[in-house]
Amino acid sequence: MTPRFDLIGLVVADMAASLAFYRRLGLDIPAGADTQPHVEASVPGGLRIAWDTTETIRSFDPDWTPPRGGHRVGLAFACDDPADVDRTYAALVDAGSPGHLKPFDAFWGQRYATVLDPDGNAVDLFAPLPQP
Repeated sequence: MTPRFDLIGLVVADMAASLAFYRRLGLDIPAGADTQPHVEASVPGGLRIAWDTTETIRSFDPDWTPPRGGHRVGLAFACDDPADVDRTYAALVDAGSPGHLKPFDAFWGQRYATVLDPDGNAVDLFAPLPQP
């Protein structure tokens, strides 16, 4: 059997803050999940995303330590259009998320921006630029 890619897992310091951030990006996360040590949600296409508290990870890997010096995973969310990149970035920053790269027109043909989730992971927002 060939393994298949099925899940992206994030280790979080504050489950409620992390879930609130990803709900703002449109993920359908169960309402009562904020106090759980492990949460999963399905995303379009069948992939799943999961959040585990640091305590959960340390319950089976006592020597685990968070990465230092920058994020180790990046997630990207497609937006409807370039204006939606700007709106989504502004809404997340207004809600307290650190902006990392303000929206810009990238040379590869996309409107692009990056915010950081509550654990410092880069979350990219993008949409194709109109073709001339």
